[in-house]
Amino acid sequence: MVFSNESNYRPFLLTGFPGLEDSHPLISILFCVLYLIALMGNITILVVIRVEQSLHAPMYIFLSMLAASDLGLCAATLPTLLMLFWFNIREIDFDGCLTQMFFIHVFSLMESGILLTMAFDRYVAISNPLRYTNILTNSTIAKIGVGLLLRAVAVIFPGPFLIKQLKFCKANVLSHSYCLHPDIIKLACSDHRISSIYGLIIILITFGVDSVLILLSYVKILITVLGIASRAEQFKALNTCVSHICAVLLVYIPMLGVSIIHRFAKHAPPVVHIIMGYVYLLIPPVLNPVVYCIKTREIRTRILGNLLKV
Repeated sequence: MVFSNESNYRPFLLTGFPGLEDSHPLISILFCVLYLIALMGNITILVVIRVEQSLHAPMYIFLSMLAASDLGLCAATLPTLLMLFWFNIREIDFDGCLTQMFFIHVFSLMESGILLTMAFDRYVAISNPLRYTNILTNSTIAKIGVGLLLRAVAVIFPGPFLIKQLKFCKANVLSHSYCLHPDIIKLACSDHRISSIYGLIIILITFGVDSVLILLSYVKILITVLGIASRAEQFKALNTCVSHICAVLLVYIPMLGVSIIHRFAKHAPPVVHIIMGYVYLLIPPVLNPVVYCIKTREIRTRILGNLLKV
């Protein structure tokens, strides 16, 4: 029995933790705590940066963009996760799945682009501090934000339409409680090489290029820092990059892991795919605010000050 967008197809079925269905309500408590941390942490960063005039600087504006993309990622995945773990509703219709997939990948790509701009921000701040605010004006930052959004939408936009050209047979069980591009196309019973190549090209020209440019930015930052005479000033300059480096690692390591598993470890135990999928989507939104609150004194001071006032 074949189902596609032209025929009466069955919905996709979401997957939690096979064999632990009776424990799903208990497992959902952990996910709710993680999502709550992610939501509260990122909202707090957005509010503090918005309220405090002293934080209206390029570094913190880019951080607010990162927090907004993390919130978008949470909003895209939370409904189906709760639907599955709270109410055991596994079905998600074809178009709904493609819509969720679109937003998940758009926000992931936005996050990668923002991390790249934050690397550029650190390079400008360290190499040319006197012209820092003149180079990264509010107008320039706004154009960068719009450009990152347009890039993400433009490169992800063809994905759902390519998937709609595929035919799907009896296999309709997804590996996660949300929809990802490689997870959907592997269920197709027609030739999905075009969609697979498209996904690989997107990874290479976006995440791949972004990661290379981030690395080059830090090579130039290191060269600049080594040219500073004072060890104390070198340490101070590098210390401003620690939070960003942690954020890059939190995003790219899980992303690389889930991509490798989907493409080259198809016969790995299902639990590996499931856990890596949750790590990929939950770790950055949960830990990014924690890292920036701990390592960025200005944000930590403002948050503690506001809490003490309350």
